[in-house]
Amino acid sequence: MIALIKRTKHAFAAGVIAASMVSQASVATATEYPLTIENCGRSVTFNKAPERVVSLGQSNTEILYMLGLADKVVGTAVWFNPVLEQYSTANEAIPRLADNDPSFESVVGQKPDLVTNQYQWHVGPNGAVGTIKQFSELSIPVYTAPADCVGKDNSTGGDGTRIDAFSMDLIYQAITEMAEIFDVEDRGATLVADIKSREKTARDRVSAVDGSGISTLFWFSSAEIDVDPFVAGQKGAPAYIANVLGVKNVVQSDDEWPKVGWETIARANPDIIAIGKMDRRRFPADDWELKMKFLQTDPVTSQMEAVKSGNIIVLDALSMNPTIRTVDGIEKLADAVEEFQADHSN
Repeated sequence: MIALIKRTKHAFAAGVIAASMVSQASVATATEYPLTIENCGRSVTFNKAPERVVSLGQSNTEILYMLGLADKVVGTAVWFNPVLEQYSTANEAIPRLADNDPSFESVVGQKPDLVTNQYQWHVGPNGAVGTIKQFSELSIPVYTAPADCVGKDNSTGGDGTRIDAFSMDLIYQAITEMAEIFDVEDRGATLVADIKSREKTARDRVSAVDGSGISTLFWFSSAEIDVDPFVAGQKGAPAYIANVLGVKNVVQSDDEWPKVGWETIARANPDIIAIGKMDRRRFPADDWELKMKFLQTDPVTSQMEAVKSGNIIVLDALSMNPTIRTVDGIEKLADAVEEFQADHSN
């Protein structure tokens, strides 16, 4: 079975950050307020750096932590996985308003001067938590992750429809804009450069072993464990992961998370299967261990070569979404491709 390699959580070494900031000091410019940013089809203006932020969405929350802004966060919600280990202490001191969807009252009760959200279906034209208009009436600006609105139509409800394929450029945009909002541009540049370096290293590793002929399937979850699963199509984060590494995603749908029958998947017979792991429990198949058991015992799935050979990897659900952790998914699939090639070269 492909080893489920437990990597040391990626963290910035203080010396590396300091050195990078020194090198960028001559080019970094301070934010000039009032600052106006175009965000998801609207203009958002900041008269000064926010002091009290409610972050709805784990990716935005972790970006704030990575930018050294944990002391500005007064509430969080919408969590898929445990917070990155190096931020656990800081995160424990911050109120968690809800694991999933907080109430509008709980958000405004923190008296934020900024709300960041990962998904428009939480805060947007018809947000489940609140609408842009509701927050605007209280003079609370809202910043939405570009990955959920750029090249994407959310008017259809649910997860929306991605018109253009996801790119990590949208994550870099979020980092850069959030750094500008808080006047920490140098930290944003350091973070973007680090992620780009990690992505290139993973791509080079797979290129060195020629993983171009390998195919994969990304299974996020299922409404019931034995029904058609939600798997990654050609325009979401998993497709980006596969494309960066030159690996083939066997699901050809343009939908971000189409439901595809197991008989169809079995005929495609992927070399590697990636299954999502999350603390969230909206569906039974949110449990990765149930996914694994199903694959190994179902009459159809158990006959797939990836299952028989144990070529199954477990990815944090957050890395299978357009988030700051997508790069983790790139690295873990690169590990799997390297091991797959090593097993088949003997």
